Amino acid sequence: MQDLCRLIFWIASDLLRSRVEIEAEILVLRQQINVLRRANPKRLRFVSIDRLILGGVCRLFPKMYSALAIVRPETVIRWHRAGFRSYWRWKSKQRCGRPAVTVEIRQLIRQMSGANPLWGAPRIHGELLKLGIDVGQTSVAKYMVRRRVPPSQGWRTLLRNHADGIAAMDPFVVPTISFRLLYGLLIMGHGRRQLLWVGVTAHPTAEWIANQLTEACGWEQIPRYLIRDRDGAYGEIFIRRVRSIGIRDRPTSPRSPWQNAYAERLIGSIRRECLDHIVVFGERHLRHVLLSYMDYYNGTRTHLSLNKDAPISRAAEAARRILCRPILGGLHHQYARA
Repeated sequence: MQDLCRLIFWIASDLLRSRVEIEAEILVLRQQINVLRRANPKRLRFVSIDRLILGGVCRLFPKMYSALAIVRPETVIRWHRAGFRSYWRWKSKQRCGRPAVTVEIRQLIRQMSGANPLWGAPRIHGELLKLGIDVGQTSVAKYMVRRRVPPSQGWRTLLRNHADGIAAMDPFVVPTISFRLLYGLLIMGHGRRQLLWVGVTAHPTAEWIANQLTEACGWEQIPRYLIRDRDGAYGEIFIRRVRSIGIRDRPTSPRSPWQNAYAERLIGSIRRECLDHIVVFGERHLRHVLLSYMDYYNGTRTHLSLNKDAPISRAAEAARRILCRPILGGLHHQYARA
């Protein structure tokens, strides 16, 4: 600090001196530098203030490089670059970034990802929110177990208005271990994507489908509209039953499954998350599996369209210990605090 104060004092005093005196002093200083170089041939040591002065002055006045005698110009340039990096490193520390994810949360994310290979980052993020853990979805994707799987594809929302009064139904086929075909029928509500009913039979008829609709909706809480395809199983008995209940039947156009997108998407989820990993033994076994999946789907599984909530809303939990309960033989897991 004293050297810097002397330097500033000398600069101020040089403004009052003549040019001849300044040149004579420069000549004397250069001769003293030559004497010092002869007396001390070893490498000279510079402190931070020396590097700052030499680097700053030579950066502002590039012609001063020719006046350097005890240090190389490349060394002064290196000093300036080092100071530039130190300045921006110090300035970057002032910013507040995203808080670090603790080791416990990272281990929990890896545990969920490893135990549920069919789950992606949105599903795991939804489960963490229900456990009271506030972490970003990008952080969840960062700490997941890496797998070679294709990205999940989503369906665009086709029906948004009056979702509470709309229901959809669609049949699907499931092969058994004896190569027989069983027919399942699902009925879902568009309001909360809730799975209202799942039926199983080996011989689907119009009367059986009508009875399934009656048992699912009852005679009180009936939807205003019903979306279905033009399958031949929907006969005259089914149409009369729908009209007697007071539901407006809205069959889709021929060969247009995208018009019943919610039901088709749900059938795809049932196959990808359940039936593709289970060998069905018979009608009773299939009914048990579908009912178990319906309980999991309505009360536990989180959905993107519901803001990471389940059809039957789950309350977020922040206290007590996290417990893991297997569902469908360990194909999925439910995480809750107890």
